[in-house]
Amino acid sequence: MGRLFRDIDGDVISPQGSVVCIGAFDGLHSGHRALVRHTVARARELGLPAVALTFEPLPREYFARDEKHARLMLPASKAKALWAEGIDVVGLLRFNEAMTKMTPREFSQRILFQRLRAKEVWVGPGFAYGNKRAGSLQTLRDEGAEFGFSANEIETFLIDGARVSSTAIRNALSEGDFAYAAKGLGKPYTIRSRVVHGAKLGRTLGFPTANLRFGHYRPVLHGIYACWATLANGEKLPAVASFGTRPTVNGKEPLLEVHLFDFDAEIYGEVLDVEFVAKIRDEEKFDSLEELTTQMVQDADDARAILYQQRQQRASA
Repeated sequence: MGRLFRDIDGDVISPQGSVVCIGAFDGLHSGHRALVRHTVARARELGLPAVALTFEPLPREYFARDEKHARLMLPASKAKALWAEGIDVVGLLRFNEAMTKMTPREFSQRILFQRLRAKEVWVGPGFAYGNKRAGSLQTLRDEGAEFGFSANEIETFLIDGARVSSTAIRNALSEGDFAYAAKGLGKPYTIRSRVVHGAKLGRTLGFPTANLRFGHYRPVLHGIYACWATLANGEKLPAVASFGTRPTVNGKEPLLEVHLFDFDAEIYGEVLDVEFVAKIRDEEKFDSLEELTTQMVQDADDARAILYQQRQQRASA
């Protein structure tokens, strides 16, 4: 596991220098990974650590705090995914009032120079930074000439002639277009989180679930889904999942409840990867637990059929 830091100021993290990329990285889609992999490759060529700078909360979330913006990925998962791509240091910078007032030059001086001793900085197309997004790629290049780093952008990453973006992927997922999302992400959309204790209502209804919390973030998905669930030991199991607030029992917090077929072991505390295949229906409120249970039986049957068909298609491909 690599290093993580959150603060703008502090000790020099890489005195020998570093190669840095900057982005929101929500979902770490194919365009993000192109930027990250290029940064890692340059860092290896120069014998320097590769650093990814991102923000928490995301700027769009900070400036619209009355709204709950949908997230593709939780912060911890983002950091782990960046490390998995070869990043050595993740800067999960606190996006707060002080950050919004920071000029582009202050950003370059305090973070890129003083903390990271950046030698190269890589960004995506349309990059802007600093107070009121006043800084551009050219601004970054001008500041780099002063603080000892070069600044460049990678080419736009296209899929089917269109620029891949987290917004397009979020929209596709909310509409149940998992094929487009997988193409943009470079892999099926998956949520990774730790299994926590729940109310255990599903167990009493004959559908025990592994519960995964999404924190105070709003998930991009909402409804009932056919899924594949991968356990910590690598075993991949078919499953049906409910992602929502459980209106029938007056739930409030978004919760991902995953019923793994033909599985009865306890996995509390383990990390579970949930790969979403297809949406079965929207979440709805039922008048009784009996009606809910009847629907759950149907949902499970539908999920089994969808996953069986997918498995057959993959086998014949």
